[in-house]
Amino acid sequence: MHILIVEDELGIVQFLQQGLQEEGYEITTASDGSKGFELTQHKKFDLIILDWMLPKINGLDLCKAIRLKDEITPIIFLTARDTVQETVEGLRAGANDYIKKPFSFDELLARIKIHFRTHKKEDILTLGGIKIDLTKHIITNNDLEVALTQREFALLTYLVKNKGKVCTRNQILKDVWEINFEYDTGVIDVFMNAIRKKLNLKIEEDYIKTIRGIGYIAND
Repeated sequence: MHILIVEDELGIVQFLQQGLQEEGYEITTASDGSKGFELTQHKKFDLIILDWMLPKINGLDLCKAIRLKDEITPIIFLTARDTVQETVEGLRAGANDYIKKPFSFDELLARIKIHFRTHKKEDILTLGGIKIDLTKHIITNNDLEVALTQREFALLTYLVKNKGKVCTRNQILKDVWEINFEYDTGVIDVFMNAIRKKLNLKIEEDYIKTIRGIGYIAND
């Protein structure tokens, strides 16, 4: 699981990074809201931890900005802003949880694990009429189940998780095929043709576009 920490206090960042990495999580950090927002636009995270008082873009505005495009990823506020009104404001901005500083690492870790369990149960991706149930490993298009191979499922899921972003063929080979050396990217086109055929998409359902010479982009 990949966690993004957006926090400007270096000591807290180092403490969280060390503790969470020891628990087996992959960690990316940002020291201001602007960098945090930029990271969320280019990579899919499994959970985000936000401070409220951040340089450039505060945590509340950052949470709202993330929620405009991402309604699923769990967001936890970790902040010294501790009034009831501020807690409610943070949750209304789209956060899933609110932990006040000073905090217990064990409590934070327990909350993270709870959100991962809940998130896993409810993790459904959508692309137009296409729904991908990551827990049940089922894909439907307009409520009709579509049978894909494991690789086709992984490729379609990758494109939908990166909806709105151009995915290059080389990046797909690296992230989906886990190939980090020179390889014929034409294999991706073969799989994409099979996926489109199995989804039986109508002309107006052009959810996955080919970017000639580059790769693919999924969009509603």
